[in-house]
This record gives sequence, C-alpha cells and structure tokens, in this order.
Amino acid sequence: MPYVHIRVTDEGVTAEHKRQLIEGTTRLLEQVLNKPPASTFVVIEEVATDNWGVGGETVTALRARERNQ
Repeated sequence: MPYVHIRVTDEGVTAEHKRQLIEGTTRLLEQVLNKPPASTFVVIEEVATDNWGVGGETVTALRARERNQ
C-alpha cells in the first residue's frame, strides 16, 4: 500500500495540476513497482510560501526579490 506525500507551495496549483500529479504518480508506482492503483494513496499538500524556506529565507521573500529584479 504505497503512500506518496507531495508538498508544493500554494502558488497557483490548479485542480488539473493535482489530478495529473495523482494520476502520474499512481501510474509510475504501477509501472515501476507493480503496485495496484486501488491501493496507492497520493496526498498533495499546499504550503504557504511564508512557511517554506530556501537558502535561509522564505519563498515569499525570494518571490518578492525576483519580482523586483
């Protein structure tokens, strides 16, 4: 019973993106590990950019700097 937890920042991830991630992840586990889709669980968690840090600063701060460049 595979369980896959995907974390992404909450920056415009649509329902269609999520559907594709769930479908593709399930298909990959079936193809590579022969896991049945009916027992494969995929969870997508969206994290606020204030709660995601890279290189010692939040993604919110990184995105703001990118916009100002």
